[in-house]
Amino acid sequence: MIEQLLGRDGSMNKQELIEHISNTLDECLRNTIYTLPIFSITESAKSNEVSLELKTERGSIVLDRVPQKLVVPQFVADWYEKNKDDFENALFQSIDLMPSIYEEKELSEFEEWLVDEHTKPFQILVNMHQFGYEVEKEKRYLVKMKGITSSARYLKHNIKTDNWFFSGREEAFSYRAKHTRKELEDAGFGWVFNCEGIEIAEVEE
Repeated sequence: MIEQLLGRDGSMNKQELIEHISNTLDECLRNTIYTLPIFSITESAKSNEVSLELKTERGSIVLDRVPQKLVVPQFVADWYEKNKDDFENALFQSIDLMPSIYEEKELSEFEEWLVDEHTKPFQILVNMHQFGYEVEKEKRYLVKMKGITSSARYLKHNIKTDNWFFSGREEAFSYRAKHTRKELEDAGFGWVFNCEGIEIAEVEE
């Protein structure tokens, strides 16, 4: 019920929804002996749900609950988009084929997230599959060499060829000048955060 009224994309205007339901009931109950009930919409950060509650003279009734759109890390979204067409089987295989503690293989970032007892991965993945999701915005940084001309001072990444180089700040095609900390560390540039000759600036996506 709520999902239909609020929309699967997670967009909502609680006041408009309350007014819509109240006006509808007012028309239905007009000229009757019934008292118009009061509606309330509650968002729970703990359970990540939106609840629709009906309050009458005899008490309160929770009519429906629906999870809100989740915000997940990029690597979780990447796994889901790759496997959503065969979701159940892909999830089973991810668990079944996961390296054991006796194998000399490192877990992927997604596998580490999957076995983390604090993440509730199965609930999150199922809710993503049912109700949609948004990707968590990661901090991004400009990495600039001090004292170098502007046309060659910014650390750039060609995501197509996976080459790193210094150039101007402009981004075009497959060239990126804004990087996450993990991207920099994975490429061997973690040292830039502690280098006197490098200036780091946090920037918008």
